[in-house]
Amino acid sequence: MHRDTPTWLGWFNRSLDLVASLCRIITGVSLVVLTVIFGWLVFGRYVLNATPTWVEQVALLLIMVIAFLGSAVGVHENSHLSVMALRTAVPMWIRNALVVLADLLLLGFGALMAFYGAKLTLFKWGSMIPLIQMPEGLRSLPLTIGGGLIVLFTFGHLLRFALGQDWRKDLIQ
Repeated sequence: MHRDTPTWLGWFNRSLDLVASLCRIITGVSLVVLTVIFGWLVFGRYVLNATPTWVEQVALLLIMVIAFLGSAVGVHENSHLSVMALRTAVPMWIRNALVVLADLLLLGFGALMAFYGAKLTLFKWGSMIPLIQMPEGLRSLPLTIGGGLIVLFTFGHLLRFALGQDWRKDLIQ
């Protein structure tokens, strides 16, 4: 039931792929920086006998970036946790309904993450993170961005599904 892909949908898909690639790069760089600063922490503590105290606070920020941007990419690539046993055992129309239901739940979850993450970010922005003197709201900003990206990527799944263009192999037929 695949139809020819409209030009605007191709542009939209490439845009989502570009955003996901950018998130992958940011999470990859964050992981490398996390590894390097922990190496510096160990070196400072055991070789220089002067522990760099800022490492823990920066590491917490980087872990938030890695977790929430990485989970958004997982939604885009449809590699998030999924139970396939039920979907493969039911007729195609039920399988499609279950996938749409799961996407709608993900959309709602992402919207809640974005909304409440934004409220938390704004609430905490006036406070400073100890030792690094950056706004405390930076800790919840990845939650907000990740939630917004989950909404965007899930909307893309639902749009492609509605137009008969879904790339997930076990759907539509």
